[in-house]
Amino acid sequence: MKNEHTEHEIVLKCAQNDRAFQEILYRRHFPTMMQVCLRCTNGDRERALEILNNGFLRVFKKIGTFEFKGSLEGWIRQIIRHAISDYFKANQQYLENILLNEPEMSQAHRKDQNTEGAFENLYFEDLLKIVDLLPPATREVFRLFAIEGYNHAEISEQLGISVGTSKWHLSTARDKLRLLISEENKSDLLK
Repeated sequence: MKNEHTEHEIVLKCAQNDRAFQEILYRRHFPTMMQVCLRCTNGDRERALEILNNGFLRVFKKIGTFEFKGSLEGWIRQIIRHAISDYFKANQQYLENILLNEPEMSQAHRKDQNTEGAFENLYFEDLLKIVDLLPPATREVFRLFAIEGYNHAEISEQLGISVGTSKWHLSTARDKLRLLISEENKSDLLK
């Protein structure tokens, strides 16, 4: 049944609140959107699923506004991204996950970066302002990877750079963000 229906038909039926078609849409986009949520929660499946389900509730509420002017997947990804943003606004202690944590980085190394207390008084919008201070190419790779949930291969294709260059920009972005968010720099940046 998954491939029997066109995207247009699925959207129209979902807008009519047809549960069967909502399930088709959910199942069709679950793997990709779950990866986006998992990346932003550093692999915390329970949190990722909570965010994803909240995001899909929004998708189903707003599906009637989709105008087929872009890709449906991109439209859904945007709504999921807003659900991620709202989750992190409501759960400030997890903001560090969306911006700075690298799974392979040791906890000791993270503490050495002197960013631990800096997140307590920052809001998601403030963090995005700090991201805007990054150099353009580094900022774009960081946004695509950490906020929009693209992987390095997708970023490489989208920006016309190598996978290695994408990884380098992400690493550079994280290093610069750690410095920018440190307690001694935070107050100067947010004025």
